[in-house]
Amino acid sequence: MSQYRTRLVALICSLVACSLSMPSSFADDPEVLKDAPGRWSKDQANTWYSKQPWLVGANYLPSNAINQLEMFQADTFSPEVIDRELGFAKRLGFNSLRVFLHDLLWQQDREGFIKRCDQFLTIADKHGIKIMFVLFDSCWHPIPKLGKQPEPLPHTHNSGWVQSPGIEVLKNPAAYPHVKEYVTGIVSRFANDPRIVVWDVWNEPDNFDGGAAQRKGLEPKNKPELVNQLLPQAFEWARAAKPSQPLTSGVWLDSENIIKLDNCKRIQQSHSDVISFHCYGDPASLERCMKNLAHYGRPLLCTEYMARPNGSFFEPHLGLMKQTKTAAYCWGFINGKSQTIYPWDSWTKKYDAPPPVWFHDILQPDGTAFKQAEVDYIRKVIEAK
Repeated sequence: MSQYRTRLVALICSLVACSLSMPSSFADDPEVLKDAPGRWSKDQANTWYSKQPWLVGANYLPSNAINQLEMFQADTFSPEVIDRELGFAKRLGFNSLRVFLHDLLWQQDREGFIKRCDQFLTIADKHGIKIMFVLFDSCWHPIPKLGKQPEPLPHTHNSGWVQSPGIEVLKNPAAYPHVKEYVTGIVSRFANDPRIVVWDVWNEPDNFDGGAAQRKGLEPKNKPELVNQLLPQAFEWARAAKPSQPLTSGVWLDSENIIKLDNCKRIQQSHSDVISFHCYGDPASLERCMKNLAHYGRPLLCTEYMARPNGSFFEPHLGLMKQTKTAAYCWGFINGKSQTIYPWDSWTKKYDAPPPVWFHDILQPDGTAFKQAEVDYIRKVIEAK
């Protein structure tokens, strides 16, 4: 860690400077954004964050679920597995998890879905873990289907993950009332629930399916434009439910950029009460994200990081984020049906066995660490005063 001390001191100083004045390197360039109606003020957001502990945890999917649907559908919801695995999270020192929901679960069985969400939150609360629910997601398979989910493709990263809403909804504004009902129904039900810490309205909204070649053509090239029609409405619907928790949507591509934003980033940043971002790069790229995004003067949440072959590790990334109180949610926790120990290129490159260096994830389903030294570092950083 000593090799990063000089960089860390410089980073902290730059963040302090950002809170006082705009960095000189940004003097002519940062885009000035107008707050969307109902957005929390900076003071409100920072007051809320001052009352939170350092939020640290992971993106969580049970080891026996291939996607959001399998996690929460009645036939495959597994409280015992969740309870055991959240026990592992507690032992690591994690106090928060990011968890994906799906609009089709509301359509299928809204009362049962709410009941299972509540049961999940009760289990999390038992372990001292607060939840960030994600309402929508633009990644991976664009045609989600209810019912029995497919088995994992051998040695393939996230082979069963599905988008929410599916592409057919995005192409059909007449379907918007269904997703509006989902957003307002879920958020209003848990709007004052202290077990929920943040609502993530839409994960990587302008992303595409990263899957196999045979899935190409399922999404139109104008998907980002379709998303941009629905994204501000999704924020408005969530806001109308009057949540006590903040709303956000994390920027992911070129995430440190605050200059000449595209339309999607402009919508995300002008509606988000707290600023969330993804960073799968080396320490320098994480530093740029934290330094540049501090320009907005709002709490920062890194809702995805840690891809070992990309140079994104727990050490020093977790320590850097703790020093600046940037919330830290790594991608992946338990090696399971998501198979995210395999890299993104497993869709195009053949793997016959687990890679010697896992791409994501920390533990085996029995709680055994991929790398004990890594787990020891996580505990050390979290426990340090």
